[in-house]
Amino acid sequence: MSLMELQDKSERVYTSTGLRRQTSAEIVSDARRSLRTLATQRPFTPQEKHRQLFGESSSRAHDGRPPSAFSLQARHFEAPDSRPGSGTRLSPLEHKPRLSVSLDEDVGVDEATLPKPPAERVNTRIGSGGSRARLLRAASTSRLPPVTPNTKNMSLEARIGADQPGDGEKLHCSDVTEHTTNLSSETDLHILTKHRMLQTDVSSARGSKPEVKFGHGDTGDDNMDESVFWNTKVLPVLQEFESFAPGDAVSDETVGELCNTCNGLHDALAERGMLGRQFKKRSAILRTLFRLVDVGSDRLNLTLAKLILALSVSGNNLLNICKLIFKISRNASNDALFLNGCILDSLLSLLHCEDVWSKGEAVLYCVGSLKLLSGNSALSRLLLSKGFIGVLLQLSKRLMHGPSSISANITSHRSEAEGQRIIVGHILVQVTAALRNIADQSESRPSFLSNKAFSTLCLILENHRNDLDICIYVARIFSKLSTYTECCHALAETPRCCSLFLDLLGKHSRKQDLVVRLLFTLGNLTAKSTEARERVYEEEGGIDVLLDLFQVYQETPSPPEREDVLVKLIRLLANLAIHPTVGTALAANALCVQLLLEVLECRCVQESEELVINAVATINNLSFYQGESSVVRSQHTHISQLLLKLLLSSSMDAVLEATRVFGNLSQIKDVRHFIMQHKVEQYVVTLLDSKTPDVCFSACGVLINLSADPDNRAMLRAMGTVQKLIDCLSDFGPQDWHLAAVVCQTMWNCSLDGELQHTQELLEILRLYTDRGALQWPSDDGVRQVQEACWELLFLPVAERLRQRFYIKDTTGIIP
Repeated sequence: MSLMELQDKSERVYTSTGLRRQTSAEIVSDARRSLRTLATQRPFTPQEKHRQLFGESSSRAHDGRPPSAFSLQARHFEAPDSRPGSGTRLSPLEHKPRLSVSLDEDVGVDEATLPKPPAERVNTRIGSGGSRARLLRAASTSRLPPVTPNTKNMSLEARIGADQPGDGEKLHCSDVTEHTTNLSSETDLHILTKHRMLQTDVSSARGSKPEVKFGHGDTGDDNMDESVFWNTKVLPVLQEFESFAPGDAVSDETVGELCNTCNGLHDALAERGMLGRQFKKRSAILRTLFRLVDVGSDRLNLTLAKLILALSVSGNNLLNICKLIFKISRNASNDALFLNGCILDSLLSLLHCEDVWSKGEAVLYCVGSLKLLSGNSALSRLLLSKGFIGVLLQLSKRLMHGPSSISANITSHRSEAEGQRIIVGHILVQVTAALRNIADQSESRPSFLSNKAFSTLCLILENHRNDLDICIYVARIFSKLSTYTECCHALAETPRCCSLFLDLLGKHSRKQDLVVRLLFTLGNLTAKSTEARERVYEEEGGIDVLLDLFQVYQETPSPPEREDVLVKLIRLLANLAIHPTVGTALAANALCVQLLLEVLECRCVQESEELVINAVATINNLSFYQGESSVVRSQHTHISQLLLKLLLSSSMDAVLEATRVFGNLSQIKDVRHFIMQHKVEQYVVTLLDSKTPDVCFSACGVLINLSADPDNRAMLRAMGTVQKLIDCLSDFGPQDWHLAAVVCQTMWNCSLDGELQHTQELLEILRLYTDRGALQWPSDDGVRQVQEACWELLFLPVAERLRQRFYIKDTTGIIP
């Protein structure tokens, strides 16, 4: 808005005869009082009752979409490098196999006898070790896991060894040490035979047995090869895991011991660099770990999942592990398990994988788990600290670029491409829903800004504008973040965001949960950004889209959800009208004005208060533009009649808005006549008794224009207007110098014919208020600077001229 435009408009708002031309500060201040942005509440988002991949209101058909509920057991996993299980279970071993290994000469322990393997594998190294240790005393050890037909008569050691490479394939790892760490009391059951113990912890009083020590320390086994490591560190643990059969009753204490043992095994493998796919005997470990899934403990399964993911499973096993984690995450009582473990790091690492296309469904359940967990405030803060927002945005970018193998020859891979497109949509639903949950954390805003989230989210919207689930979640993110100034400006600066929102409003006009959030976001943008107002207006067909929505949702009566759309839509129009070009165009738009007046005609302020108030506020902004093309000006009589009803309502907010409109329309002579004819001025004068500065300010706006007519001045003085103005000046002057200036302007107009009472009291107040040294200023330097500027630019000039106008001859207060 140019300075000349503002000056012209300001002079037309308040007709004031004989006063000086306003300064630029006054003009801007007046403009801000007359044209106001509107605020409203953010749309309510109900909590999902059930934790699942897709919400109850999802637009996706139930058929064909990945399920949220499923059965998952050990048999669903595939043992790598092994034949299918026969289903036959063997009886538990009645002896403790003695696995020999050569020891250092200074140990002084005799070499044990090595059990003989099956005849067909006589050359295979079985490994060495002491007698079998009992890790845990299970309630039932009557069965062992499924074995293949060729190995049904073999011991655990022999069956494991049968799948392993020969002596020439041993791995060697240097610089590996152990230290004796007393694990928790629950892990007091890791036992090895005495001649393989590197350290022992014997307590004859408690009758405890030696423990396997996972961890670091100087034990002199830096050169321990893979075979020795297997027999001393891994095999005893697997033997004890084998003793658990599906269906066994397992106590919480035993589950804790199993979890600690799994964690110890994870640490030992990590120490040797044998996580991932490098360890040649990982298949034996995985088979045993898969079998423990049937124990049925969520805590144990989460611990198993961490170790299994660390062993870099792929294909169906990766999918089933992600499903298992998702199944656990569906139970809100399990959230503490995710807080206390490191499984979150494993899941985030999985999302970093470059080839997300070959792992699409596994990634889906992985992100789905994180989405459910992010609904917990403590977990969402933990995820935020781990760079969760950046991980999800990078994943989204990779998904939208698509796999090169498909994009290179889309014709020959049409079916595959369609499947990929569908799974990408499913994943992005989880991604955007998780981001929506994280957006609730105030700490998340810097991460959204630093990761340039708004451009990525707009790209997601653009690429998936037909996917209602994705659109709604992204709209919820924008709805939340745009309430904050820094995020609002960042979104407003995102190219084509306004164009994209208007396109979606036209495409999905009947989807009110999406429409209300897009309108709310646009309302936030236009409340803070002049550029956003211009973009909405300049978008081809943009205003038409908004007015079409107005007509669609303008029903009488309408449910609260549809009314909320109208509240957000009318607020957007009010904010757009602040821009002079847009405001002039809207004031001249007959359909726009007609729809606003229909709200006032058909809605009751007692039942639809916010809707009615927003409609009046929008009319107030439009009434600021009173050119020849203004429909508001041409329908001033009808508008005045509607405003009269609001002045008599019990809603003070409605009264205030109606008074503001009269402040603009009373520049028209016919409107001033209407006000005096219907005794509206009496009600306006009583508003001066209000203890609210805004109400007094609006009342003065009407009274300034009314007192410009000589016929109205005497009536106003007879109603005690001058005394009320003096009281208002006394009450609010030092706190609101702009209001004090408008009060002085009103008294100037009322005294144009030379008759004014209570001048002695007025002059005393003016003398005090025009003495800078006599005034008490705020102690805060910033506040004082603003106060002094308003006092000097707005109040002081008009107060001094008003003071000079009165020359007191005697104490009667008569003006010569």
